[in-house]
Amino acid sequence: MAAPTATPAPPVTRIAHGVRPDRPFLGPRGAAHMIVSAVEGLFGGESPVRVRAWDGSEAGPDGAAALVLHDPAALRRVVARPDELGFARAYVAGEIDAEGDLTDALRRVFAALADRGPFRPSPLAVARALHTAVVLGAVGPVPPPPEAEARMSGRLHSRRRDSAAIAHHYDAGNDLYRMLLDPSMAYSCAYWTTDAEDLAQAQHAKLDLVCRKLALRPGARLLDLGCGWGSLALYAAEHHGAHVTALTLSTEQAGFVRSRVAERGLEDLVEVRLGHYRDLRADDAGAPGGFDAVAVIEMGEHVGRREYGPFAERLRALLAPEGRLLVQQMSRRGRHPGGGPFIETYIAPDMHMRPLGRTIEHLESAGLEVCDVHAMREHYVRTARAWSAELERRWDEITALMGVETARVWRLYLAGGALAFEEGRMGVDQIVAVRPAGAGVRADVRAGMERVR
Repeated sequence: MAAPTATPAPPVTRIAHGVRPDRPFLGPRGAAHMIVSAVEGLFGGESPVRVRAWDGSEAGPDGAAALVLHDPAALRRVVARPDELGFARAYVAGEIDAEGDLTDALRRVFAALADRGPFRPSPLAVARALHTAVVLGAVGPVPPPPEAEARMSGRLHSRRRDSAAIAHHYDAGNDLYRMLLDPSMAYSCAYWTTDAEDLAQAQHAKLDLVCRKLALRPGARLLDLGCGWGSLALYAAEHHGAHVTALTLSTEQAGFVRSRVAERGLEDLVEVRLGHYRDLRADDAGAPGGFDAVAVIEMGEHVGRREYGPFAERLRALLAPEGRLLVQQMSRRGRHPGGGPFIETYIAPDMHMRPLGRTIEHLESAGLEVCDVHAMREHYVRTARAWSAELERRWDEITALMGVETARVWRLYLAGGALAFEEGRMGVDQIVAVRPAGAGVRADVRAGMERVR
């Protein structure tokens, strides 16, 4: 009689919050220990993160930012793109999470890496990391990128491609922006005058500040270039009696602004146009000489590196003599003028930011005289945090409307954006310039800038 066959024991599984219990446990220490060991060898010291892996294992320094890996596919993405895009794809796909506040986790990881400085791993450390990658399934076919990525084609900054780039982000749906933004639908840096103000009050203060810097009065001709959802156009018409031409490349935005104009009975004061700034002429002001004022609120970032000089010349041509220009624009130094691989792939394809001084140089070379520069970087930290808080508060509504993938794009975008402004890697400024009518700008214009703030 044959001996009974022993039933094989099931694979050991350990369950932890947010991990995959259906994955077998990898030995007595588990995947997390293998990952942390490889990271420490590659970076030359204690791991900057604590890791929870799909098999229930956990490793890394106590108190460090904790990353939760739900699936080995996250490792494949990171190995294939060992920059921020690999992490972003895994995060958007839901294969990796940061435990707790995402902004804080990113802050702590960046700080740990910055304190460590440059390090060159030994050949043995690299070989061990490769062995770990093979064992954990990090080497192999990479999952396709998430659907939320932008897929651009055509000539850079052609009218068609500019329209597609704007549509990718701004045509995501008016309902999404209604949930994230204040009632005015201002999608740009707010301006806090007191600590007690909320986002709506800070956006109202920003709109009022812009109008006062532009010296708007009843009957003044204002061009709102890149008008968004019409917050400035409506405010300038309602509160200052300005005649506004509001221009956008976004079909969703144009329809939304037109509906708000009709609701408020402002058809005689606000004209909404769907089109490209290159098609505008001074005659479009409806008065001799051009516009009395032009506002460019966080639209100049989409113009392009080579196109910004001609753009500045177009702004001058659109202004009447002694007309005022206000540019509110983000600035950035370093290797990624587009904001980095994540921003360029998921948020704003083809965007180009430059240092503040470069923008001023373009404006002055175009024949405009810069009268005032107002740094507002710390205000963008509060703005992004306010949007992020609203995203989390309405998470279930937003995921039901847009899907989890898009919601995770926005979570990473707002968390990273707040941190970039907090740490000074990005700035935002209001620049006021005037088209001189003769020898130069009047002294009272400069003095007025001091009184406005």
